[in-house]
Formats: sequence, C-alpha cells, structure tokens
Amino acid sequence: MPGEGHPEAELDAAERAKAAALMRVNHAGEVCAQALYQGQALTARNSQSRQALTKAADEEVEHLAWTEQRLAELGGRKSVLNPAWYAGSYVIGAMAGLAGDRWSLGFLAETERQVVAHLNRHLEVLSHRDARSRAVVAAMKRDEARHATTALHLGGAQLPLPARLAMRFASRVMTTTAYWV
Repeated sequence: MPGEGHPEAELDAAERAKAAALMRVNHAGEVCAQALYQGQALTARNSQSRQALTKAADEEVEHLAWTEQRLAELGGRKSVLNPAWYAGSYVIGAMAGLAGDRWSLGFLAETERQVVAHLNRHLEVLSHRDARSRAVVAAMKRDEARHATTALHLGGAQLPLPARLAMRFASRVMTTTAYWV
C-alpha cells in the first residue's frame, strides 16, 4: 500500500471530506478501468494484446484495493453506483475490443492519458499534509502512464478527436457523479 509508512495527517473536516470524495472518484475510476480492460481482453484478437489488457486489468484491481483502504482510513464511502460503472465499462471495453486490437490498444492509451491528467489535478488539490493519499495517487499515476506507453508500443492507434472528446465527456460525467454519489 503506497503511503503506508507515512503517519495519518491532521486534516480538518473539509480537507478530510475532500480527500475522501477524491478517493471515492479514484475508486470508481478503478472499477471502470478494470471492467474496460476485462471487456477489451475478452474481445482481443491476438494473445499479446489480450495479455497486456489482462495485466492492466489486474493492476487496476490492486489500485482498487489501495483506494478502498484509503477511503476507509478517511472515513469515506464507495460510490453506490459502482455496479453500474462496472457493467457499463465492461460493455464499452468489449465494444472497443471488437473494433480491433489497434483501436482497442489506442482506447487503452487514451483512457490512461486522461486518467494521468485527472490524477495530476487530484495531486494539485489534495492537502500537501495528506502524504498517505498523495502517495496512493502518485503510485497509481505511474502505473497508468506505464499502461498507456505499453499500449502504444504494442501498436495502439491515436483515436480520432471526436472519440477522445466523447471519452473526456463520459469521464467528466462519471467523476462528477462519483464525487457525490
């Protein structure tokens, strides 16, 4: 667990609530990511792509455990919409896989690029005293960037701008909703 060696910070109620809400968003994002990659692995056409997608999905499960533990430490709760996030993301992942491995890997790379930007924003707004939450977010960010690089090295295609914008919009809806629900 990243940040385990750091003592729990003295956060005021507002800082603790904000950290918990951000960690709930990250937890919901990990629910989505594992489902996306599991769906993509299901429909992958070659074994190298399937293996990369399966590995990414497995690492997202690890991130899920980190965010769940940090949520509990902060006294937060998971999104009640997690089952819906998972089901919808699994279908989207399977559909991305049906487009072919090149596009599916491009989808993975774009997803992770957007996640890294999202995690950077979380690092900007989390209290600098909250070393435990910051360590979790920073570790996830490193892994997500590696997933994107791997997908591109395996031949992932750059998605067209409309697809990237649609993904950004869907992500914004999910993150805004998960922040509160």
